[in-house]
Formats: sequence, structure tokens, C-alpha cells
Amino acid sequence: MTAIVDRINAALRPMPTWALYILCILPVPWLLYQAQTGGLGRDPIKALEHELGSLALQLLIAGLCITPLRKYVGLNLLKFRRAIGVMAFVYVTLHLAVWVFLDMSMLWQQMWADIWKRPYITIGMAGFITLLPLAVTSNNLSVRKLGGATWRKLHKLTYLAVLLGGVHFIWLVKGIQLEPLLYMAAILSLLALRFMDKRRG
Repeated sequence: MTAIVDRINAALRPMPTWALYILCILPVPWLLYQAQTGGLGRDPIKALEHELGSLALQLLIAGLCITPLRKYVGLNLLKFRRAIGVMAFVYVTLHLAVWVFLDMSMLWQQMWADIWKRPYITIGMAGFITLLPLAVTSNNLSVRKLGGATWRKLHKLTYLAVLLGGVHFIWLVKGIQLEPLLYMAAILSLLALRFMDKRRG
């Protein structure tokens, strides 16, 4: 197992982070093509919203996995963590943009009413707002200006953002469905692992 991990680490070491940005954005043109050609079913706008939101949540969960993978498995993906976080924000923004421009057709009054009256939208917007300062400060200049310790404390908002994303997904679907529950189980497990590691430390 150690030998396999060492080989993976060696293979990933020369890989530039910009390559991950390209890989992460590739689903977007494919989803847009699917939406235009009927590949997303009878309600392509809702399907597009769902797919973009799912990808955002998957990337947030992937970001949570990086530290335990390094600590318990030895897989070192630290240099990709920022790229994963930025792309998670990109997908959250695209998810929101589809809702604003395509689903709601920029009916601002109705949107504000839905934000206040529908809990799953309220939680979703709270998650987006939580991610905003993280996206703005995901650069080396912000690390220098804030200082490493302050920057790390600020970016612990990721935990809140991913939790809000999981709750948003559970409340969004009708009835009890397995997919959002699996996402939430993964989120809670990773957060619990982080909390236990902190207590031991």
C-alpha cells in the first residue's frame, strides 16, 4: 500500500495546479451541451441546477478529504487544496446563476420572497455567503496580508459551508432520498474526524 501511495505522490508532484482547474471545469460545457440536446431530461434547467450543485458539494467534500488522506494514508494532495476550493466556489456560483437567470428569470421580488420563505433556499444562500470570503482570500496576497494564522482560522468557514451545503441538499429533495443522506454522512464523518484529531492534539 505504501509503495502505491508513494508512486501516486511521485506522479502528482510534477503536475501543475492549473491542470486541475481545467479538469474540474470540463463538466460545464458537457452539461450545457446535454441541456441543449435533451440529455438532461424534460426539465433541463432543474437538472442543470442539480448537477452543478452536486459537483460543488463533491468538491467541498473532496477538500475535506485532503488532510485525513495525508495523515492516515500518506497521500499528499495539499498543493491542490486551494484549486479544489476555488472550483467548488465556481460551481456554487454557477448553480446559483442557473437558479437566478434561468429558473427564476431574474424575478428579484419573487427570489427574495423564496429566500426568506423556503428554508432550503435560505440555507443555500447562507452557504454561498459563507464561501464568499474564502473565495476572495484564496490567493497568496491575502495570506501575506492576513497572516498565516488568521488566514487559516478564516478558512475554517469551509466546515460551515460544506455543512450548509449538505443540509441544503437534504431539504431540497422531496421525501427521504439516499443520495443527499450519503453526502451528509460523508460530511459529518469527515468533520467528526477533524474534531477528534483536534482534541487528541
